[in-house]
Amino acid sequence: MSKMDEFHSATDHAAKSIYWRLLFTAWLIACVSTLGALFFSEVMLRTPCVLCWYQRIFMFPLVFVLGVGLLPFDPRSVRYAVPLAVTGWGFALYHCLLYMGFIPKSLQPCTQGISCAEVKLELFSFVTIPLLSLLAFTLIIALLWAVRKGTKQ
Repeated sequence: MSKMDEFHSATDHAAKSIYWRLLFTAWLIACVSTLGALFFSEVMLRTPCVLCWYQRIFMFPLVFVLGVGLLPFDPRSVRYAVPLAVTGWGFALYHCLLYMGFIPKSLQPCTQGISCAEVKLELFSFVTIPLLSLLAFTLIIALLWAVRKGTKQ
């Protein structure tokens, strides 16, 4: 193997390592979000509203999809994770806008049971559960975008 081949092999390995770390970070965010959602509902006994359930539907599978893409590293897993993350992001954005009053309560999907517009938990006077979900989905999408862009050939 020539010096140039060794250089390209080392550079490819270093790049692969960076993208693996980005994918791992996205997986870690999905894990923390999933455990947080389960903590709120199972330990704190806070019943999730309809929009929270939809966000969970798109967050929980990310743990498995991204986990499968890690061992061994397979950047193609991003193509399966992106639609889940973007759809979950859309539900989280809608939920945040409903919380903030930009969307009238007459357009909320929660007509019976737990209200989607009622603030159930607020940290630091502005951080709500839907905002945490929106931030998690946003970070996951950004990380997946970086992996996809960097591993395209």
